Amino acid sequence: MPGGSEQRGPSRRRGTPPGTHVPVLVKEVMLCLRPRVGEVVADCTIGYGGHAAEFLKRIGPTGRLVGLEIDGAELERARRRLTPIGVPLALHRVNFARLAEVMAKDELDAFDIIFADLGVSSMQVDDPRRGVSYKHEGPLDMRMDDRLGRTGADLLASMSQEALSSALDELADEEDHDKVAEWIVRQRQVCPITTTGQLVRLVLNAKGYSPRARRRPWEVPGGLHPAAKTFQALRILVNDELESLNALLAVAPRCLRKGGRIGIISFHSGEDRMVKNAFRAGLRQGVYRSVCPHVIAPSARESRDNPRSSSAKFRWACVP
Repeated sequence: MPGGSEQRGPSRRRGTPPGTHVPVLVKEVMLCLRPRVGEVVADCTIGYGGHAAEFLKRIGPTGRLVGLEIDGAELERARRRLTPIGVPLALHRVNFARLAEVMAKDELDAFDIIFADLGVSSMQVDDPRRGVSYKHEGPLDMRMDDRLGRTGADLLASMSQEALSSALDELADEEDHDKVAEWIVRQRQVCPITTTGQLVRLVLNAKGYSPRARRRPWEVPGGLHPAAKTFQALRILVNDELESLNALLAVAPRCLRKGGRIGIISFHSGEDRMVKNAFRAGLRQGVYRSVCPHVIAPSARESRDNPRSSSAKFRWACVP
């Protein structure tokens, strides 16, 4: 049940106002996962609570929502936003790889729905202190969980050129992975790379762009900034995102009750490939009764109104 394109007249390209977050594919998620009154939902990436608020409206006061989030600030914002809805709510600051532990802690036998949105929230992207975005000058931190010890700057200071090149290639499909890795290693021999601005300028130089160049092809609608893939790969490494996703995909079927549903939104090809392969393997093995026949993407209208949604990919599966 893919989200179809919608046509309308020309409009101004919109964005997400600073300090807010617009959840993606909400209509499609609710349509495919079908939350019902009285069900128990695990929102593994509760963030600001956009999807969670919709789940709560549908499961009602006899339902229950368990929310997981590694970002302490995001978790508190979600708590303030969702508590007034009046549906039983349990929030945990924990990585979703530990979903089974949370289920046991809350004395639940299973979930009816497991959901995860793997994207970085707009509040995290727009906060210069997080060091997630190439658009903002700030420390090269990149930790979604500030309890982690290793920052983006730490990784750039310690990884070998070969490992950096492989990560850029495998985690972000960076076509200039060898060249960018070489420039990082050469630069750190002169001085540490500790800010987002330093990394942006380094990537621009590696790719042959002058930071002051008048011609900036990435500034046209739909253009991708030259540093975007490097920042993506580094963030994934810092937060060990793919290992956590692997763990969730492995444990999720055992945490779903009969007829339970799982849905995952990803934002890059590596994550989507992992989800697709896990769901299809589960279907072959009888772990899942059905899986989505093809990926679900935002409509043309949603991509236009919320440009950050444009790379979202949603897949679902149901257990017998």
